[in-house]
Amino acid sequence: MRGLLRSLRRLSLWEWTGYLAGVIVFAIVCVLLSRWQFDRRDQAVAEIQKVQANWSAEVSSLDRLVPDEGAFDDALEYRRVELHGTYLSADQVLVRNRPLDGQPGFEVLVPLRLDGGDVFFVDRGWVATGDDGQAPTDIPAPPEGEVTVVVRLRPAQQEVDRSAPDGQIASFSLPQVVDRYGLGDAYTAMYGDMVGEDPATAERPTQIPQPSLSEGSHLSYALQWLVFAVLAFVGFGYAIRQTLRRLDATGGSEVRAQRQRRESRRRRDADEIAEDEILDGRR
Repeated sequence: MRGLLRSLRRLSLWEWTGYLAGVIVFAIVCVLLSRWQFDRRDQAVAEIQKVQANWSAEVSSLDRLVPDEGAFDDALEYRRVELHGTYLSADQVLVRNRPLDGQPGFEVLVPLRLDGGDVFFVDRGWVATGDDGQAPTDIPAPPEGEVTVVVRLRPAQQEVDRSAPDGQIASFSLPQVVDRYGLGDAYTAMYGDMVGEDPATAERPTQIPQPSLSEGSHLSYALQWLVFAVLAFVGFGYAIRQTLRRLDATGGSEVRAQRQRRESRRRRDADEIAEDEILDGRR
């Protein structure tokens, strides 16, 4: 231990203290990035667990799961509910910029007037963008008259500040649709991805698929950032070791030369200051 301390005394204290401070700052940043990746993994795992628990849960009634039409518990996302009512086909809207499997498209949102009079929004599925890139070429129409629909509950979205052509919206912001068409009482905190409907139509939009159950690469990234933090200190120690070996090989002449250069700079700076003071005194 004493030998190590004697060896370290040969190093420039201020220079290596600065290096160490840089290594510590770098390691702290790595640890913070690692924690961020761990948090993202926790969020992904929680989402996967919710999908697995709710995707195959039994079909329930809307009133039982969601007693308040203006509020929605995210823990209920993907739960299936059965609805009875009539589609308001004339008030159908398209939700823009909804890619599926890498292909651009829209999701078809249709208000459903429930038996009790309230309106619930049903996402009947996905349709591809047409050749002009502005709208689908064909949109399968919903069934007419009374219908029974099974949907998976989804939370509504905030309105985004993007323009959209008539009959289209930029996000699942439901109050703007209610206001646009004067739909009255409506569930605006949630909508539903259609699972099936009775009577069924010959054609329907593509069903919205189950979300991915992959948690991604967050865990590996988190561990990598921790490894980088450790390697920073390993590299710092290696640099010290190589410097000490070089000093041993040169017999300390390199250190003496560095000290002489620093002393020479200090004397030169002192001489310049003295000259400035003399010149100022003569003026």
